[in-house]
Amino acid sequence: MENQTKETALITGATKGIGYELTKLFARDSYNLVLIARDAKKLNEIKTDLNNEYNIDILIIVKDLSKPNAALEIFNETVEKQIVISVLVNNAGIGDFGKFQKQDFLKINEILQINIVSLTELTRLFMSNMLMKKKGQILNISSMAAFQPGPYMAVYYASKAYVQSFSEAITSELKGTGVSVTTLCPGPTKSGFQKEVGSENSNLVKYKLLSSSEEVAKDGYKALQTGKEVEIPGLLYSSLFNTSKIIPRKAKTRIIKKLQELNRN
Repeated sequence: MENQTKETALITGATKGIGYELTKLFARDSYNLVLIARDAKKLNEIKTDLNNEYNIDILIIVKDLSKPNAALEIFNETVEKQIVISVLVNNAGIGDFGKFQKQDFLKINEILQINIVSLTELTRLFMSNMLMKKKGQILNISSMAAFQPGPYMAVYYASKAYVQSFSEAITSELKGTGVSVTTLCPGPTKSGFQKEVGSENSNLVKYKLLSSSEEVAKDGYKALQTGKEVEIPGLLYSSLFNTSKIIPRKAKTRIIKKLQELNRN
């Protein structure tokens, strides 16, 4: 990259939803970017659009994080190109909708690989250099799903519980090192996720309980820059989170089940 004096942010799942909105926020603040996604055409379109507007360097890496060794291949490419990552954004994530026993096991493995394994590997790989420099930031995209079981999306909810627990644990370990970890825990968000997992007809969508990707990204970006450990964006969901602390876990599970059920009307 030519602009070596600028800090560089690496963002996975950069072509849509929260990840795409975050690329624009980092570009606006003159970060160089390393953008990761499976869609080469969309990555190139984003690179062209951002280069037309901002004086930054952008490296695109077409990579499927559901494949073993994808994280290591990404890391090795940045090392070979002598790109130092100052900010790691683990945004890539997928889900599936339906009763667990009816779900495709290959899909379950993809969810675990992307949401848990690749996120963990990328964090471990890029954290090492951050610790040597005594400076760095990590933004892990968790979810409100992290805080309770999720019938009809059991594996997805459980994967986000892992992200949350993992992030909070390493946050404690990193105290005083100059490296910070922020977890962003949005509620259901307008990002195309519901259509991808097949829940676009659920009660969550019916009752218009979806947040804006743009607003979620802004809240997450601000939380990252201020060193906040956990961010629950939006007054509605932050209020629901605080209220949920007094609701028994079984009752919360029943509520989530009802919200996830498909609207048959």
